[in-house]
Order: sequence, then structure tokens, then C-alpha cells
Amino acid sequence: MPEPATPATPVTFPPAFLWGAATSAYQIEGAVREDGRTPSIWDTFSHTPGKTAGGETGDIAVDHYHRFRDDVALMAELGLSAYRFSISWSRVQPTGRGPAVQRGLDFYRNLVDELLSHGIKPAVTLYHWDLPQELEDAGGWPERDTAYRFAEYAQIVGEALGDRVEQWITLNEPWCSAFLGYGSGVHAPGRTDPLASLKAAHHLNLAHGLGTSALRSVMPARNSVALSLNSSVVRPVSQDPADLAAARKIDDLANGVFHGPILHGAYPESLFSATELITDWAYVQDGDLAAINQPLDALGLNYYTPTLVSAADTELSGPRADGHGASEHSPWPGADDVEFHQTPGERTEMGWSIDPSGLHELIMRYTREAPGLPLYITENGAAYDDKPDPDGRVHDPERISYLHGHLAAVRRAVTDGADVRGYYLWSLLDNFEWAYGYEKRFGAVYVDYTTLARTPKSSALWYAQAARTGTLPPVPEV
Repeated sequence: MPEPATPATPVTFPPAFLWGAATSAYQIEGAVREDGRTPSIWDTFSHTPGKTAGGETGDIAVDHYHRFRDDVALMAELGLSAYRFSISWSRVQPTGRGPAVQRGLDFYRNLVDELLSHGIKPAVTLYHWDLPQELEDAGGWPERDTAYRFAEYAQIVGEALGDRVEQWITLNEPWCSAFLGYGSGVHAPGRTDPLASLKAAHHLNLAHGLGTSALRSVMPARNSVALSLNSSVVRPVSQDPADLAAARKIDDLANGVFHGPILHGAYPESLFSATELITDWAYVQDGDLAAINQPLDALGLNYYTPTLVSAADTELSGPRADGHGASEHSPWPGADDVEFHQTPGERTEMGWSIDPSGLHELIMRYTREAPGLPLYITENGAAYDDKPDPDGRVHDPERISYLHGHLAAVRRAVTDGADVRGYYLWSLLDNFEWAYGYEKRFGAVYVDYTTLARTPKSSALWYAQAARTGTLPPVPEV
């Protein structure tokens, strides 16, 4: 195994490696009432008092809807070869069912055309957490029908964009949609029902499978269909059997609940055992696992920080140190006997420890889980308290160090045999960071939330140099 890269070590990537950045619709678009768009669960949630920091919403966000041409020009200046964005379901299909609104589709058609005109590959994510509110009113992801509505929506978007977009992602981080949205309630729609969270997980899996089939029915065979998982790197505090069992339980609830049926056509038996007091899984109907287990063309991995667990001495109550926001309700159904610990090391503004070795570990795991399947890092990045200096420049050496470390881990995984074909920095722009409002800045580009002016941070310029040369520049002295 090669020595881990240091800031002084040249790290060179394959010539075809994609250098991208990622965003999501509700976090950047704004224009929430324009051209037929109706509320999503995040519109409702962010307008509910006490749900987001400062009561902030994505009503305007960073106004990408009106500024997308300038934003694409900025991507081109930064040398990006790919851009991952999500579609607002309620902008395309306002009630979550029925015919599309062409004005909504036209926005994405124009965005794709603009990207292609600048030589940037578009990567479309169909669902990044913003379910149309009407579908939530009908029961949301815990209801089976939502999966069928998603397949209909996928077909609409695939027909509209499939001739020009080759890279498709069905779902982004279904764990967050299911367990933060319906378990802990810290994300939209804010429900706190362990059974609902498990039903939502299954129906998200079914939506992925049905959506994949729908996309393939209307798109050229050359197109790639994937999904993005925020699979956890779960580590036990010790090798004590009780701690190992705790880690296995969280691994099932974080990872196996999705990659089991999607990659292998079955849920882990240990997941059924862990959740037997909550559900009998009777909502998994005959044929569901075959529908879910569609061959993938690629797999997206999102990584930020590892998870450290042990067996709990006593049943826990109150907020947990699980990295997903404080809540009296757990996002881990059936895991009240597991304790979460702060991982050691330096931290970002999110309080997440910085550990590039976890990214390497994650990549190598999925190289084993899905041999021969191309991998993309579809999200990786860090929030810092970025501020302009008196000259208006934004220096963020901590983010440069973070990116260097994690990109070096990606390159080491490639050396170790992983087929990683691209990296999407999270995020292109500072934006609405869900329940944190505008407090946390993940962007490589600074956004003044008063004027909405964009200023590339020093990390954006560093990343641009990496994208142009295929080699990681050194980390500057702080």
C-alpha cells in the first residue's frame, strides 16, 4: 500500500477523471412561487416556526433560478468538467402526479443547454429531499403509492432531458429522507414515527427501482443510472462483542437497509431482528425486491465524517451525538441500546471530525460490495466560518486542507484498485443548509446573502487548478 499523501506529495489523477461540484434545487434555486411551482415539504417545514435556524427559508436561497447563466459561466471559469444538480419535483409536476408544467421543465432544459455549451457534463439528481407537499399530505414516503408517483415523475424528466444528459441519479441520501424526515423529525416533513421511517426507507428503495426502470424505458442505452448513498463508516469504540454488535446494528440501519436490496436483492436478516419490535416488514410485497434490485451503471457515495458507536450502559434519552442534529427522537429505530460518541480529531463548523481515512475505507468497502461497479464521490466537503477580508477576498485554507486530504484518499483508493471516476465537491455555492438555515457555509464560492454577489474563495481557485491539471496543488501555509 502506498504511503498516504502529504501536502508536499504530488497526487495525479487519471485523465478522464471528472472534476465536479454539486448543489440541490431547494438550497439554491429560490423562485419558489414562479412558473407553476408549488410547495414542497421543505417549503412547509422551513415556514414552520422553530424548525430552521432563525426561521430561515429557501424562498430566495441564492436565486440560482434567475442567475443560472452567470453561475454556469463561473463553473466554466473554475474549470469544472461536471456539475451535479437536482430537479425540483414540484416545479416540474406541481401536485406530484399528472402532466408536467413545461415552464418548469424549460428551466432545466435551459440549464442543461447552458452547461453543455460550456463543455460541462450535467449530472441530474431526480430527488434531493423536496417531496411535493400534496404527496406528503397523501401520506408521503411511508405510503407505497409515492414510489409509483416517483416513477412517473422520473419518466417525465427522462423524456425531457435524456437526449442530452447522460448521468442520472435517482435519489440523494435516502437515509436522510427516511430517518431524519420521519424518525428524528429534524428534516422535512418533521415526523417522529419509527415505523413510518422504516416504511419510508422501503418505499424509497422501491422508488429507486421503479424510477430506474422508468428512466431506462425512455432514454438512450448509453445513459448511466445511479443513486447516491450517504453510507456511514461505522466504527466500534472497542472490539468488545457488545460494541461490535452495536456497530453492526447501526451499519444495518445506515447502510444495509439500502445497499442490501439495491445491490444484493435482500435486506439483511440482522436488520429484521433489530427492528422486530417496531415492524414485521409486511409492507415488503412479493416482487418488490426484484423491482428494487435493478442493475446499476454507477454508484454515488457521499462522505463527510465517520460514526463511532458502542453498546449503551443504559437506555438513552435526549439528544445523541450522532452528527445529525439534536432531537429527543432517534433517527435509529430499534437502536436504543446503542450509544454514539464524538469522533476524535479536528472539526468543521458542523462539529464533524475530519477523517479522510474514512473516505478511503468507504470506497474500498463498496469496491468489495459491488465489484466492477464504477464509483463517483457525489458529495464531499466542509463548512467553515468564511468571511471576506477588507479587500473582499475570502481565504479558507482549512477547506483547502480538507479537500487535499480527501482527494488524496480518493486517489489512494484508485491505486488500491477502486474504479472511482469522478468527484463532486459539496458545494459549488454557499446556500440554504436545511435546518441550519444560512449559518453553515459549505460553498467553494462565497455568497453575500444581502446582495447575492458570488466570490470564489481561495479553495475554489485551488480546486480549479486541480481540475485543470489533474494534480493536487500543495496546501498553502496558513
